[in-house]
Amino acid sequence: MSAENEKIVTDMCQSLRSADMTKVVSYLSADVVYHNIPWAPVTGHAGVREVLDPFVQGANCALERMDIKHTTSAGNVVMNERLETWHKGSVRLELPVAGVFEVKNGKITQWRDYFDAATVAPLMEAIQGKRQ
Repeated sequence: MSAENEKIVTDMCQSLRSADMTKVVSYLSADVVYHNIPWAPVTGHAGVREVLDPFVQGANCALERMDIKHTTSAGNVVMNERLETWHKGSVRLELPVAGVFEVKNGKITQWRDYFDAATVAPLMEAIQGKRQ
């Protein structure tokens, strides 16, 4: 079961580059809890889309690369270490991320990402149009 859960998580992470949030949320349970640890958690597909659409949906997609360095799992918990490469306007950054996921019945029910908010701040400004 752990290998199947690892594949679900890896496939979901890689789908973030597709610029298709419908595809991304297809890996998530309807009541998923998504928490970028520097900020407040959100719940459900609508909450995830609210957070991620400005970064990865359609023409907004600023995610260039998703390098998953390590993945490990035990039971329904999957953890990965990844390096995400983002580019928007004049901002290009590499964001180290550690993710913890819980998978039940083939869907991700909990998704927590740990990263440095200061590292991602220039990208946030570029996406909000404060920096070109």
